[in-house]
Amino acid sequence: MEMLNVKVNGIAVSVPKGSTILEAARVAGVEIPTLCFMKEKNEIGACRICVVEATGARGLVTACVYPVTEGMEIKTNTAKVLKARKTTLELILSTHDKSCLSCVRSQNCELQKLCLEYGVDGEAFNGFKPQYELDHSVPHLVRDNNKCILCRRCVAACKEQYVGVIGANDRGIDTHIGTPFNRNLNQVPCISCGQCTVVCPTGALVVKDDTDKIWAALADPTKHVLVQTAPSVRATLGECFDNPIGTNVEGKMVAALRRIGFEKVFDTNFGADLTIVEEANELVERLKNGGTLPMITSCSPGWVKFIEFYYPELLPHLSTCKSPQQMAGAVFKTYYAQKMGLDPKDIVSVSIMPCTAKKFEIGREDQSASGYPDVDISITTRELGLMIKRAGINFNALPDEDFDDPLGEDTGAGVIFGATGGVMEAAVRTANAWVNGATEPLELTAVRGTASIKETTVNVGGQELKLCVASGISNAKWVMDQLKAGNPRGWGFIEIMACPGGCVNGGGQPIQPQYVRDTNDLKALRAKALYDQDKGMELRMSHESPVIKTLYSEWYDGFGGHKAHHDLHTSYTPRKKYE
Repeated sequence: MEMLNVKVNGIAVSVPKGSTILEAARVAGVEIPTLCFMKEKNEIGACRICVVEATGARGLVTACVYPVTEGMEIKTNTAKVLKARKTTLELILSTHDKSCLSCVRSQNCELQKLCLEYGVDGEAFNGFKPQYELDHSVPHLVRDNNKCILCRRCVAACKEQYVGVIGANDRGIDTHIGTPFNRNLNQVPCISCGQCTVVCPTGALVVKDDTDKIWAALADPTKHVLVQTAPSVRATLGECFDNPIGTNVEGKMVAALRRIGFEKVFDTNFGADLTIVEEANELVERLKNGGTLPMITSCSPGWVKFIEFYYPELLPHLSTCKSPQQMAGAVFKTYYAQKMGLDPKDIVSVSIMPCTAKKFEIGREDQSASGYPDVDISITTRELGLMIKRAGINFNALPDEDFDDPLGEDTGAGVIFGATGGVMEAAVRTANAWVNGATEPLELTAVRGTASIKETTVNVGGQELKLCVASGISNAKWVMDQLKAGNPRGWGFIEIMACPGGCVNGGGQPIQPQYVRDTNDLKALRAKALYDQDKGMELRMSHESPVIKTLYSEWYDGFGGHKAHHDLHTSYTPRKKYE
């Protein structure tokens, strides 16, 4: 590899030929500010915040796209550079809604941070200021173009997810990010994945806040308010309180939820174990009885919405199992309600999820085993972080506490649901035990890791079962195109997660500055916390859970019964891309 020698603020470094000034600066330990840049996703030099001086260049150049040359000397903080950046920030603020006091991104806004660092107060330029109506049309986010800085990160994220339902409309001062023909988001095939919200540097795209609904329910003495938390939330919530990425804060999370006032704190891992048992049973039935193969997992609502929009003819491949969130909610309002002598209408079922699409999922049809919605309110990891802060809870000082019994018990199989490949591994563990008589959990390491697409083969009852794992919708599209072409790779079982890397990288997870996202593998760090927990657990196969055994013996009359199918399975419908 040819190396080039350059100097960044007098610091000599060698970088591969083709490197940009930004990359060379990072090698030198110098951070150049950016707003539009996303490594390998949005390298367009649009915001002009990263300008620097460099020998051989005419005037200031954008560090994120300008390549280095042999012997180049780069200056990142000269008076000329600092003045240019400040002027650019002042121009951005001239059309920006500066309601920082009430903005959910205050103190976690990349624009606000840079304005503080460069001494920008937003009063340098006054003039025409476009006004946009807020888009509240979807259950998972609010779109506020008054706070948009046209960085196009959201456009890149949506394009990476294949759907690409947003882009730059109009030109000049009228340029804005919108949908085709400026429709509302509920009129286009948005899959609710929320990946746009975690890359937006300001408050232009934020998760729709449903926490007031929870506070109201907690204040109502006639309601029994219980909560479940998804597997990956314990691996990410700590980031809201300055813990290192990948810190497992399960015990403190449970303690915080009790102090907020929930009557019961349950683990969605129980629902994950339940999903695995039902999914493994469905897979075995399809293998034995000639059902539609390959079977595809159904626990990611963004993915389910995608196949309904884009590949409705392949819906028979989708497992009919509800997601862990919905299965747990169904049990809360049926089995648990009867055990506790409660009327399901008086139970408020709350879920804490890494996923913005869960806000959409709770409103889907065929998700009400008791006659009432399985889950009433779903909030994200970020919303929980805000609730804990609003309640005045010193999170890091909390003692570790355990989930409530009996629906707080789980297995390692349920824990790894939050990582790409985890659902596949957990399901195969149980299928392997049931069909092959295995007593030790199968370590399906071939489907672990953050690779976009993973394949392997396992033996189930003498049959070679080819497996495929994909995360991110662009990769899901490739897999679906393979099925449309006749499944030439011969897959029998497929796991798909809408978000790249799985739930640990969900659209509702804590927001990290783009620099952190560019220089750390968030997916791997967060997933490691889940696999470490799985490794240390006594029970690591879902069907071994004593709670699952009790539930099926007392309530569902054994695995694969009619009652279980009624409560724990669902249906799908083709969707029109444009209303």
